Amino acid sequence: MGEINLAELVSQLIIFMVVLLLAISAHEAAHAWMSHKYGDDTAFMLGRVTLNPVAHTDPIGTLLIPIVSFIFGAIGGALGAIPLIGWGKPTPVNPRKWTNFKTANVMVSIAGILANLFIAVVSFLIFKTLIEFGVFASETFRDGIGKPIITLFMNLIFLNVSLAIFNLLPFPPLDGSKVLATFLPESAQPALAFLEQYGFLILMALLYMGVISVVMRPVFQFVNYLLVTPWL
Repeated sequence: MGEINLAELVSQLIIFMVVLLLAISAHEAAHAWMSHKYGDDTAFMLGRVTLNPVAHTDPIGTLLIPIVSFIFGAIGGALGAIPLIGWGKPTPVNPRKWTNFKTANVMVSIAGILANLFIAVVSFLIFKTLIEFGVFASETFRDGIGKPIITLFMNLIFLNVSLAIFNLLPFPPLDGSKVLATFLPESAQPALAFLEQYGFLILMALLYMGVISVVMRPVFQFVNYLLVTPWL
């Protein structure tokens, strides 16, 4: 990659972490809000229905690992790459308080995913509109004050899309596994128990082998296509 521009690295890291904190906070707050809607006030009483990142930040999963991953990505030649390994403080729920267990289990599970998709879609629409109105047409603007703006929107879009897709995977402790468990028959319990025990290791293996990247690449390519294609 050549010599790393330290100022650019720090600037992109700051933007990345701000977006990550927003994405994780929205994700966890949505879980808490939806659980409260179905009668469980556990997370609500703990102050988790908030976008304040202090309530949702895990020192290791939200700060240390993403920062280290970002820096190693920059050193390896992928400046600004979005690491998939990262998580917030789990949102506590009490399913016994839910008024409708199956519906609540699905809605609470996908609430975080929907929150990330909402942020991604709104960010995409704003960014696309700015592009269409020629805000970034000037090369001087793109390489100057426009550069952090572009970085901000790209992170808002792709990081939230990443979190949404990643959490759809049917491996514990991801949200997709809880949705899957709701619809599987009783005979599938041994398989679910196996996933509960080894799900995290399976996820790490899939990340290491690049399987997750293969799954996400077509989605990223499609979003890129929409960004560069003029409005019809």
